Amino acid sequence: MKVDTGGRKPGGRPTREQAAAIDARILDGARAVFCRKGFANSGLEEIATELGVSKHTLYRRYPNKAALLEAVVGRDVGRFRDALLSAGKEGEGALGALRRAAFRYVEIGSSRDYAAFYLSVSAEAAVSPVLRERLASWSRDALEPLVGFVSTAQEAGELRSGDPASVCGILIDLLEGVNNRIRLGDDETAGGPSLLRLFEERWAVFTAAFGSG
Repeated sequence: MKVDTGGRKPGGRPTREQAAAIDARILDGARAVFCRKGFANSGLEEIATELGVSKHTLYRRYPNKAALLEAVVGRDVGRFRDALLSAGKEGEGALGALRRAAFRYVEIGSSRDYAAFYLSVSAEAAVSPVLRERLASWSRDALEPLVGFVSTAQEAGELRSGDPASVCGILIDLLEGVNNRIRLGDDETAGGPSLLRLFEERWAVFTAAFGSG
């Protein structure tokens, strides 16, 4: 019988690389279970069983389900922020940086895998005040780079003045229209020319409303 050693040699502690691999495997697996069954209907023991790890391996890292969800979303938020910041650096000028970051937002957000997880969390947040509060906090953290790009564009005189978070919120509303259309479209539209066309249409609306010209 194979004994789960949590990725370490028998009688020894896992190396840093092994521990990182275990963590990544747990977060990937937990994300898939939460997406498929919902947060409320998932249990740590079930997740451990599905991943083929011992309950001890899981509980040693995450004492409860909320802590595991926090880790799953925290990793996603970090990756999302990095992607927006990286895209913004490729833009020319302050408004160009915002545009590149905004387009990266729809590239990520229109993914059905990405949408399935966060729509499932959002659905449960509608009936859970605690989860709703956390979801709002996660969203603020994830969108902070976009708010920053809006602020920089305003300071450069390329966007009209106004509360950057409010302006960013309106931009997000427009971008989510793109995401919804792509998510509900067929496989040929996702990530293809339709994504760019839909984005450009909404970007034109945004710049017409908030552009400085």
